[in-house]
Amino acid sequence: MSEWRYVIDAWQIDCLEAYARVPRLGRRNRLGSKQREGLWPVFQRAREILGSQLRYTPANVFGEVAAYYRDRDGKPFTHIVVDEAQDLSVPEIKMIAAIAPDDPQALFFAGDLGQRIFQEPFSWLGLGIDVRGRSHTLKVNYRTSHQIRQAADKLLSQVVRDVDGIEEDRRGTVSVFNGPDPEVLIHKSEDEEVKAVGLAIFEAIDEGMPPEEIGVFVRSENELARPRNAVREAEQTPLELSDRVEDRTGRVAIGTMHLAKGLEFRQVIVMACDDEVLPDQDRIDTVADEIELDEVYDTERHLFYVACTRAREKLIVSGVEPASEFFADLGEG
Repeated sequence: MSEWRYVIDAWQIDCLEAYARVPRLGRRNRLGSKQREGLWPVFQRAREILGSQLRYTPANVFGEVAAYYRDRDGKPFTHIVVDEAQDLSVPEIKMIAAIAPDDPQALFFAGDLGQRIFQEPFSWLGLGIDVRGRSHTLKVNYRTSHQIRQAADKLLSQVVRDVDGIEEDRRGTVSVFNGPDPEVLIHKSEDEEVKAVGLAIFEAIDEGMPPEEIGVFVRSENELARPRNAVREAEQTPLELSDRVEDRTGRVAIGTMHLAKGLEFRQVIVMACDDEVLPDQDRIDTVADEIELDEVYDTERHLFYVACTRAREKLIVSGVEPASEFFADLGEG
């Protein structure tokens, strides 16, 4: 399934010859030609079944659009602006390149390599989009306090480099306002953590913070019971985040770190950051080599970074001892 998702379907491979040529950046399995020949009939049969049932994967849809517009002079847009560009996939990039005019000013991308949590690395240049010498690192942070940004930045490398060699230098970034230092709490039990987080929520609301300005996040759905209980401990109503757009008014938002992406709260609590929970031990147990292990640790760090930087004014990070090894990067643990 991983090979199908990240190689065959993503690159819309339709024959063995194309499979032999496809780049494998970030793939843990360096498959030889004989192995690809052995696997190809499985993928070919999957394509035939999908075709016979008139079913499309999202990558198929992007691929069809790209194929339609690639060689046409008339394009549907004069300019394209893309936010959260670090999470674009291979088929999405190929589609954007196909529907954009042949003009260096036609495309504008904004993104943060430190927040790449969904996609394996690949070359934009190899897909027809060249931003070398035309990219800039923005240095002013308007959303997060100096104290929160400074702590969260410790989770990432100061210089992040993509596959095409483009560097993002995080040094010299400034925030436009100050706030309290983040709190890193390590508890002896889950019950103790729930009570402590509940008290923090209660005190914040008692001091005038609206419930909807508080977000509580955990690594996965397996830990959701803890923020749910903590919000109830504070005598508040939890709102479990999902893909649906809902009114947060009067409710404390809880959810997984992935669902925190793109959101913003005055106060954020990242809880259940236990050893073997963050980073996710299940992901670590399935790695096949050092290259993939590095990628798992990188994306887990990025995910933690995303959750922490949802906080505008106040950040609390907590776990049960032994807590996450990432706490050491924050100066605790």
